[in-house]
Amino acid sequence: MFAPIGLFKDVPCPEGQRCSLLTCMFSHKDINSSSDVHKIPQSNHVLILSSEAASSKPVSARPTVQATKEESTTKADSKLSPLPGKETAAPIPDSSIPSSKRLQSNSQTPVKLQSLSREVTPPSKASVNPGKPVASTSQKRRPPRHAPRESLNPRMLTKAPAPHGVRLSIITKLHTSMSALNDKMAKDKDSLDKYLVLTPNELITMALDEEEKTAKENPSIYSNVIKLRIVKLTKMSKEDWAKDVKAHLNERYYKIGPEPEQQKPKVLTTGLNTKQEISLANKLITPVEGLEEHGYVTKVPTDAEVESARKGVLKSKGWEKCDRCGGRFQVFPGRREDGLLTTGGQCTFHPGKALYPPRKQTDHITGHREAYFSCCNESLGTSSGCTKGQTHVFKVSETKRLASVLQFEKTPAQPGKGPLPPVCFDCEMGYTTLGLELIRLTAVSWPKGEPLLDILVRPIGEVLDLNSRFSGVFPEHYTKAVQYGSSYSQANTTKLEDGEVDSPPLQVVDSPATARALLFEYLQPDTPLIGHAIDNDLNASRIIHPTIIDTVLLYPHPRGLPIRVGLKALTKRHLDRDIQTGGSRGHDSKEDAVATGDLVRFKAAETWKALKSKDWRFVNDQPVPPSGTADAAADGKLGLGAGQKRTNSALDD
Repeated sequence: MFAPIGLFKDVPCPEGQRCSLLTCMFSHKDINSSSDVHKIPQSNHVLILSSEAASSKPVSARPTVQATKEESTTKADSKLSPLPGKETAAPIPDSSIPSSKRLQSNSQTPVKLQSLSREVTPPSKASVNPGKPVASTSQKRRPPRHAPRESLNPRMLTKAPAPHGVRLSIITKLHTSMSALNDKMAKDKDSLDKYLVLTPNELITMALDEEEKTAKENPSIYSNVIKLRIVKLTKMSKEDWAKDVKAHLNERYYKIGPEPEQQKPKVLTTGLNTKQEISLANKLITPVEGLEEHGYVTKVPTDAEVESARKGVLKSKGWEKCDRCGGRFQVFPGRREDGLLTTGGQCTFHPGKALYPPRKQTDHITGHREAYFSCCNESLGTSSGCTKGQTHVFKVSETKRLASVLQFEKTPAQPGKGPLPPVCFDCEMGYTTLGLELIRLTAVSWPKGEPLLDILVRPIGEVLDLNSRFSGVFPEHYTKAVQYGSSYSQANTTKLEDGEVDSPPLQVVDSPATARALLFEYLQPDTPLIGHAIDNDLNASRIIHPTIIDTVLLYPHPRGLPIRVGLKALTKRHLDRDIQTGGSRGHDSKEDAVATGDLVRFKAAETWKALKSKDWRFVNDQPVPPSGTADAAADGKLGLGAGQKRTNSALDD
């Protein structure tokens, strides 16, 4: 064996900054390829110590540093309601050396190593605009790029498609063509995509990546493919080159796939006019009597039940079960004397659901199917979680305990308004010290889907987590919100860097009770109220409405309740429409409300096809059965709920 010392000093360490070896034989030169930095003649991490420490001890190339983690403490006077506080980065002292390479220390305290690569950035614009598509990589907030230090030499392959000399010549020509395009991009001073200008190391890496990919995927026609690519590069425009560079950066550094083109949702046509669709909605009303065990509330809890719930909460002394990790913790509504709202520290959990892979014919041989989490693809039981929350959170499901926070109310009659058209609504909820509370309410007309109400709601308890990953509500929404009823215009909109216009701020109301009263203005007790899993929305709003259309019940799961088919899956299956594509930006309640309404329209069209096959017809836009038939007699005697059951039986496959 030969001694490895010194032979690999110019080869970057595969582990990079994560290397934990005290004497690593690879190079640990810090390479900042995304911007020009001062060159410091150090072979390893650049460490700047205080003058006291520098005078007492020599600086080694890779010293052993015992880093200590700073634990964030909650100030007693800080407020989490109605919004969680914002974190600010600590100021960085000025120096001629970049702050990402500075190590602060003194002779008395342990040395703390700052991040060498990450920068503190404010929240992205995507979080402020949940309805917008994901921002492009042309914005400033991007992960840092660290290109490996390579020479313009073909990479070793198990089976090379051409001799080394041929590959070297091709790579040289490929690199030359790319360099010419990169120089054109650099000379364009008016370009907003300055990050697309590659450094020398990045250009070499891009050329090697492309040549290696061609050699592996097309070994038999390697020479022809790569030569055609070089010719194409010599004639390529700056716009096409920018697209190629973006694809390369996304694949190698940013690790985000190319965004699918945003397709406009298909317009749903039922062949019916508005009055006919509304008349058919009465055939789709879903009775909830007998479904109380599945979360549907049909009567207002009594005062005795509410009082018993309050006493139970007092006796429990605030102990709750975390809705995310299942752990036990204490919650302190109104804040404890030391300023804490909860105990238990951070919450480690999996935000995704546990899924099972599709069944295979070999399952009886290989054994049971191993479940995995949809959020991180980790096997069930292998880790406690892939995501960390600042606090534990909980959810209240018991009806009388929900009423102890805010009492339920039945939809009041409004004789002066007469019959009102159906309304489709959707709610978003966030975690507070009182459980899962209403934070946004959206209502649209049906069947046209025109906006009626879209408001933020200040919850009753102190906010623990806005549940932004699903609710789509971020602190910035509350910061920019205006009080409901106040006049504001498009002048309040702001122009983003990419040329798009920021959406106007939402209006906010002071309590869930106020939001409920605003929704009641569009409802009569007999007005069809449409929603998906509407029991959750009604319970969050503390509403008892006798006339509902729930798409969970219109499109039941084959195994029945409590298993439910998600709104996203139903919309894709029946409307061929993609919704809830925002990822970490969460859901858009307006988009969900419109999709739910269109699912009901789709079911109304199916219902009419089934009735029409039985010789039903429209008279004054009302469905009428053929005279002298059992359907005519049943239609006159049976209620809406029974009529719904009869119609569904005709549609069963």
